[in-house]
Amino acid sequence: MARYIFITGGVVSSLGKGLASAALGALLQARGYSVRLRKLDPYLNVDPGTMSPFEHGEVFVTDDGAETDLDLGHYERFTGVPARKTDSVSSGRIYSNVLEKERRGDYLGKTIQVVPHVTNEIKEFLAIGEDEVDFMLCEIGGTVGDIEGLPFFEAIRQFAHDKPRGQCIFMHLTLLPYLAASGELKTKPTQHSVKELQSIGIAPDILVCRSEHPIPEKEREKIALFCNVRKQFVVAAYDLKSIYEAPLAYHDQGLDQAVLDAFGISPAPAPKLDMWHDVYDRIHNPEGHVKIAIVGKYTQLEDAYKSIAEALTHGGMANRVKVKIEWVDAELFDSKDAAPFLQGFHAILVPGGFGERGTEGKIKAAQFAREKQIPYLGICLGMQMAVIEAARNVAGMDKAGSEEFDHEAGGKRFEPVVYHLKEWVQGNHMVARKTDDDKGGTMRLGAYDATLVEGSKVAQIYGGTTIEERHRHRYEVDTKYRDVLEKVGLQFSGMSPDGKLPEIVEWKDHPWFIGVQFHPELKSKPFAPHPLFADFVRAAVETSRLV
Repeated sequence: MARYIFITGGVVSSLGKGLASAALGALLQARGYSVRLRKLDPYLNVDPGTMSPFEHGEVFVTDDGAETDLDLGHYERFTGVPARKTDSVSSGRIYSNVLEKERRGDYLGKTIQVVPHVTNEIKEFLAIGEDEVDFMLCEIGGTVGDIEGLPFFEAIRQFAHDKPRGQCIFMHLTLLPYLAASGELKTKPTQHSVKELQSIGIAPDILVCRSEHPIPEKEREKIALFCNVRKQFVVAAYDLKSIYEAPLAYHDQGLDQAVLDAFGISPAPAPKLDMWHDVYDRIHNPEGHVKIAIVGKYTQLEDAYKSIAEALTHGGMANRVKVKIEWVDAELFDSKDAAPFLQGFHAILVPGGFGERGTEGKIKAAQFAREKQIPYLGICLGMQMAVIEAARNVAGMDKAGSEEFDHEAGGKRFEPVVYHLKEWVQGNHMVARKTDDDKGGTMRLGAYDATLVEGSKVAQIYGGTTIEERHRHRYEVDTKYRDVLEKVGLQFSGMSPDGKLPEIVEWKDHPWFIGVQFHPELKSKPFAPHPLFADFVRAAVETSRLV
């Protein structure tokens, strides 16, 4: 049966609970244990799928089709354990489940209350798969004291109470602010945060204290005394140049040892950290650099493209170069020449997105990359833009566009409509989508197989002709235009197994121009870069040598 580690946060948000959880998971793996990481979010959305990227950053998609918090991306990147639907839940999902049970009469006419019905639903979620791993790490979103988080805090308190002594511990992240005027680290916010946690019946076993400055021994002793935590369980978390330093940094501060000590595991297996030392070396000792433009419309918030930025970093590590990313707002050249904005880059990436805003600029970015022979990677909408660009500027279909944009405008502006809503097979049944469907959870989501054309560039990159990748989109290329596009050189090099849904396109006469309907960035890891990103960065390196 799994041992549970509950990770909470206090003082301020965005302290790095997700990163600390992921790093701890990696350290426990390095000691030979199996782990699974989960995220419990207090917001009332059922999932982040309908949230604006400006609100919540990117949506991370699992193999089994769940739209989840971006922290699950950290979990996968650090541990390599594929996330599942059962690794993410929100207040919205919990309350929805409770209300569905109430409507069915499952509660036998009882009055439905937060305690015990909502908290029991949360505890049932926590118990899923508890026999599968050695450690279950559960991060609670938000900060202690938030009204919406109270049912989750009460649920984990009850859950720990129900389990045998020593099977659950609590790890609390706080902030130690530094007052430059007095030259002091202040411990009072941490003390108040712990008291807030204690007031709802949870006593933290381990404190992880974020700080920009070294924590003096006197302050560490003070925190331990007033927060009722052993001094060796007060762990410092300093700012890092790269998130991939976190496993080694937390190990140096003794976090993994503190966790094992808190569980009474002795002697503890020695950690094997060679993989993370190699990751550290590749990050800090590059042998060159490349400049890559990400042309999108959510560029004001980098978390909107978090997995893409990390996958490019992994591609750089695979080639021992530093990838310098520049965020380019596609709307800047919707009606202008793209060249002044895109000159000087060694490669161009157009990521996914929804809606028409910025699409004309993205189409121009694809055209610029094609004509100037610059490596191009189009992901999801980025593939759509490449196909529409080919239709307009090479195949002579001047008004080619997407049904998505026609639907937004309330009438037909594009002819032909190269992209449209499509049916597909999922498991043993046919799935059909309509423009008036609900937005949440109605896309082609999760892992789907694709068959690659032998001899194509993507088949060479993957080293085979059968792949599985994660999807998150509604609109598909209309295959009735395949012949005319292939005649002008745009090869449909990857298709769904039934041959009905285009998955990958590439220009035959281009050094490196690939568009993919799926999201390869979701499966990339620092110790296992995704082959598309590794080869994309390699192509960028080749371009940089020609400049």
